[in-house]
Amino acid sequence: MKLRSTASTRASSLHMGEFRDAEYNFVNEASPKLGNTRKVSVIPLVFLIFYEVSGGPFGIEDSVQAAGPLLAILGFLIFPFIWSIPEALVTAEMGTMFPENGGYVVWVSSALGHFWGFQQGWMKWLSGVIDNALYPVLFLDYLKSGVPDFGGGLSRTVAVLILTVALTYMNYRGLNIVGWMAVFLGVFSILPFMLMGLVAIPKLQPSRWLLVDIHNVNWSLYLNTLFWNLNYWDSISTLAGEVDNPKRTLPKALFYALILVVVGYLYPLLAGTGAIPLDRESWTDGYFSDVAKIVAGVWLRWWVQGASALSNMGMFVAEMSSDSYQLLGMAERGMLPEFFSQRSRHGTPLVGILFSASGVLLLSWMSFQEIVAAENFLYCFGMILEYVAFIKLRVSHPNASRPYKVPLGTAGCILMIIPPTILICVVLALASFKVMIVSIIAMLIGFILQPCLKHAEKKKLLKFTLNSDLPDFREAEHENTVESLIA
Repeated sequence: MKLRSTASTRASSLHMGEFRDAEYNFVNEASPKLGNTRKVSVIPLVFLIFYEVSGGPFGIEDSVQAAGPLLAILGFLIFPFIWSIPEALVTAEMGTMFPENGGYVVWVSSALGHFWGFQQGWMKWLSGVIDNALYPVLFLDYLKSGVPDFGGGLSRTVAVLILTVALTYMNYRGLNIVGWMAVFLGVFSILPFMLMGLVAIPKLQPSRWLLVDIHNVNWSLYLNTLFWNLNYWDSISTLAGEVDNPKRTLPKALFYALILVVVGYLYPLLAGTGAIPLDRESWTDGYFSDVAKIVAGVWLRWWVQGASALSNMGMFVAEMSSDSYQLLGMAERGMLPEFFSQRSRHGTPLVGILFSASGVLLLSWMSFQEIVAAENFLYCFGMILEYVAFIKLRVSHPNASRPYKVPLGTAGCILMIIPPTILICVVLALASFKVMIVSIIAMLIGFILQPCLKHAEKKKLLKFTLNSDLPDFREAEHENTVESLIA
């Protein structure tokens, strides 16, 4: 990939603080061509999104413990309409409007300026790394019933390290490999729950689905569990530059993945809560393996545990891909030092992968619920910036090229994002004091880090470059405006 020095051309003379004036022009391929690097097609992309968002029903058990079967089922039935569909629609429009690595960072930078674009990148990257620290925890939680040594101590620490290194290497080998690995892991992870649902049919008692105690609901745990299991639809945008024909492929993949995720939650949840008597305290992360044993026997329990292990691997590599390509995209836009844009011989963002893996290891000591709450808090702030950018670009650049456009006017789009915005405020309000303080400190670090990087660039302590091959959307908008006037 050609990168020009910040001093060499008009386009690349833009410094960090001038990114907001950068322009785009759409091309068929979203990013500069990288030799013979293969682009990601629709089927691997569906499963990459599946693993960015879900990975299967592993981790939804806390919703039953927090609120009982009825509210858990209603939550995974209604919540997608409040949160997932609006987020997926915004991602489809903005991802095809800016089909390049960096995704939501580029959206926010274009609408609100470089400073807020950097904050978006910092919060979302940190949220993603926190999210990725969860998967080794979940993996070992599912295995500890069969291998008690993984419950804590040195064995657990060594296992986390080995897992992180092995899965990081998979990301290093290439995104196309990660995509097809996600397809295989997805099929293997879904199959045991399909069998569990079939075996559970004779034991189902629909009255168990209606059990609820509205006076005994842990709303914070309930909403955080729903939110964590149904968000991150926008994460796939950070690697849009690696997708084959993203203008067509991305919206299609988001639609298929949405169906796969929702069905993948409701089906086992209905089977598990309907086939066995309710014991809310038992419904914690990893409990589906016990449900499988009760419903069908030890053989299915082992399959569910194995599926969980492989599913967590899939979620890990998908999230790390998103996080590392986000850093690469930010570097290509001159928002991070040049070394973040370096690719390995496999075309992967080497430095971004190493940074993301280091963050995972540093945060792997946190508990499951602490991880979920902390990442949700940071993620919420990032989503507010995305929604503001989405509406602002609709108003300020109505004629810009949008290969996929949400079939609503600006007023309709505002109404569409009101429910998820209200939900964001609720999640933020329910955060514990500890999570709130830690998250606010993390945000303040971003406020300090951006001016420090800008100062380092001015003093030439670090080298920043702007990829001259990246497109310019205002020129395309101007052409569309001229064509409409002529017509």
